[in-house]
Amino acid sequence: MLVFGKAQVSAFLGSIVDYLLMISITEIFGLHYTISIAIGGIAGAYINFLLNRRWTFRSKDITYHNSFLNQISKFLIVVITSILIKSSGTFYITSYFNIDYKISRILTDLLVSLLLNYNLQKRWVFKKVNS
Repeated sequence: MLVFGKAQVSAFLGSIVDYLLMISITEIFGLHYTISIAIGGIAGAYINFLLNRRWTFRSKDITYHNSFLNQISKFLIVVITSILIKSSGTFYITSYFNIDYKISRILTDLLVSLLLNYNLQKRWVFKKVNS
């Protein structure tokens, strides 16, 4: 339960950066929110990866399976998948239900974070390897 709590704090901090960048880029620079989601997602993912690696999952081993390169490769797959789902999910909810993109994004994020990101990070990206 402690790991889950730490993962949620880490995800929340990354999400705050992600969400604020999405709104800023969309509202100030006029880019479509689906593009802003991708840009914000990259920044939020960077924060999330660092926190998860060092604090949440304490995964600093130097074995191949827990190496930085191995973890970052897996993490990038999760992030790209997550960004694609968040962008398309936000677009569809906004378009079909006529809900503001900021609210649609929060709804999509909750589902993606709880159902996909946490599970993949715990069980695949930062999986504990018995030496």
